[in-house]
Amino acid sequence: MFTLPSMWNLIISTFAFVIAAWYIRRYLDQSGLPQGLTRGILVFAIAYFVSWGVGEAVDWTQEKIEGPQPAAKTTDDLSQMLKSLGQAQQ
Repeated sequence: MFTLPSMWNLIISTFAFVIAAWYIRRYLDQSGLPQGLTRGILVFAIAYFVSWGVGEAVDWTQEKIEGPQPAAKTTDDLSQMLKSLGQAQQ
């Protein structure tokens, strides 16, 4: 399940991706770079890294505001899930 900080990361980084892709395409149009597969991959890669950076900034900001989040107990969760599955099969 998504928590509130990861939802903010998803929403803001999605907007950052769209905006970055738009600006990069506009810049490449003005530079005269012809459209094609290479240009599309370039736009995607740069927009992806911008989006990733913005997402990391959101996570960093959220951690500074709320403090570090406790680590998840995956082994306890897994054992609890296995016990629940065992009870459901009986």
